[in-house]
Parts: sequence; C-alpha cells; structure tokens
Amino acid sequence: MTRPTKAQHGLTRRHFMATAAAAALIFGLFSGTSHVMAAETIKVAGVYTVPVEQQWVSRLHKAANAAAERGDVDYTYSENVSNTDYARVMREYAESGYQLIIGEAFAVEQEARDVAAEYPEIAFLLGSSFKEDPALPNFAVFDNYIQDASYLTGIIAGAMTETGNVGLIGGFPIPEVNRLMNAFMAGVRETRPDAKFQVSFIGSWFDPPAAKETAFAMIENGADMLYAERFGVSDAAKEKGVLAIGNVIDTQSQYPDTVVASAVWNFQPTLDKAIEEVRAGTFKAADYGVYSYMKEGGAELAPLGTFEGKVPQEAMDLVASRKAEILSGAYTVEINDKEPKSQ
Repeated sequence: MTRPTKAQHGLTRRHFMATAAAAALIFGLFSGTSHVMAAETIKVAGVYTVPVEQQWVSRLHKAANAAAERGDVDYTYSENVSNTDYARVMREYAESGYQLIIGEAFAVEQEARDVAAEYPEIAFLLGSSFKEDPALPNFAVFDNYIQDASYLTGIIAGAMTETGNVGLIGGFPIPEVNRLMNAFMAGVRETRPDAKFQVSFIGSWFDPPAAKETAFAMIENGADMLYAERFGVSDAAKEKGVLAIGNVIDTQSQYPDTVVASAVWNFQPTLDKAIEEVRAGTFKAADYGVYSYMKEGGAELAPLGTFEGKVPQEAMDLVASRKAEILSGAYTVEINDKEPKSQ
C-alpha cells in the first residue's frame, strides 16, 4: 500500500519511525477469529491525537520504545492525528500489515470500533472510557487506573498544604481523569479533613497556557497546593511559589522546589500482556485497565527527591502502611468515575 504524504493527510506527525527489525510473520486462525502470530518480532503502530511528549501518551510511547529496544516489536507511530483523521490513519496501519495498533479512542469511540470490525485479524488496544465488547473480539480497552498512587499523593498533599485550599486542574471530566482526582481528594482528606477544593477542566488534552492561567486563578483564590493533571500547572505553581502534585509522569527534576510527589503510570505491564497475547494468537476483547494497578506494577509513587525529609513523618508512615495494604489487597482505593466538584 502506498502511504499518503503528510500534505495529503493535513497532519503534523512523524511517519513510520521503526526502531527494531521485523521478523518473519506467521498467520493463524483461532476460535473462529483471525489473529496474527509472530515468531519473534511483531509490528506495533501507535496512533496518537497529541504529541508523544504529552503526559498520558508519553507512557504508551515509552513502553513501546522499551519493547522495541528488547527486540519484541517493530514500533511505528503517528502523533497529532486529528479526531476526524483518526480512523483513516488506523486503516492505513491495518492495511500496511501492522499486527497490534495502540492509541486513545476517547474522542473517537465508535469510529475506532468500526475500523476494528473491518480488520478482525488485527489486534487493537485502545484507551477508552467504555468496557470491552465480546462481539468485537479483536478490540481490547485500557485506561490508566492509577488511583492507588493518586490516593497516596493526596495523603502527602494534605500534609503539606498550609491553607487547606487545594486546586485541581484537569483536561476533560471523563472517567480516567475523574477517578484519579477523586482518589487524590480522598487522600488529602486523610491528613487534612477540613480541606477545600477548587476543581476546573480546561477542555483540552494539551494546552499548557490555558492550564497555567487556570492555575494562576486558583492561586489568586487561595490555593497553595495544586494537582497538576495537565502540563502548565506546575509552571504556574513554580512562578507563584506554591506546591504541586504530579500525575502520570514524574517531573520533580524539572520542578525541584515545586513538585512534592507524583503518581506515576507504567504502561509496560499493559503492553507486555498484549504482546504476549498477540504472539500466542489469543488476543481477545478484554479490559487491560487492571494492569495499571499498583499491585500489577502499573502505578507507583515517585521518589520524593528534594522533598525527602520535608513531608511530616506521620504522613509518610500512613503512606507506607496504606501502600502495603494496597499491595496485599487489604485496602482498596475507591474507583469513583463521577465528575469531581469544587467544595
């Protein structure tokens, strides 16, 4: 298949950046559904609506690159793909022999499923706000269920805020954002029961200036601790001399005097499971979100770094005990997908 040029797409993206050599491909049929098997290396394509530097997508990109470096996959990706062009790019990769397509379907839920239905022999693993559908056996879903780590960062934030006024800035009020905010707020209440929350969504996955301006407004309204779900929030916190909590990635090295702690998402267990299933010819409709849980290695509390020894010991003792309980299954962080409100 001849791949359209960037000009034909009207997109800005990096084309077919393969980082590992492809191995021989073996095709087979299993359980009435076509699946692709690879003897060694499988072809994986990422389709992303934002730059690969964006927090959420960067975790998929990092995991895929790590798999490529191990020689498990031949990885290619397209970034900054518009919602209207998403299905077309998916089809291009499907037509080009890619065996596993990853990405995010949050804004194109039905369109992505329509494409998957056209290519039953190809595995699709996409971030989604909905559960899997057994009627579409080659389409699996996932999300960053890192509520365990978000809850632990909340415990730290509650102990570090002086005013008890905490601001939370997110992209959109969808389940994957809401559940992490709610878990964070629950953690804050553990160490600051009288905390007040300002909650706002900027209506974009990647708009650092808008996030920064929203953060400035919250600081003006008394917030001295910010939950940085979007890029731009920590910049505002740094400029105004208040503290921030990171989400999905650890940015403490960039903000050593600002970011106290971060809930880090590790996509590797999710992707490795998909690679295993594709190789075995057993990939099926499933919810891969469970591989983001802390007990599966999909979530962790980033090291405190420059804030080591600055967080009250009582709070850190609670973090340690709760973490142990989470890992053992003795404590379960509530998954609350409802939109959080200022309170």
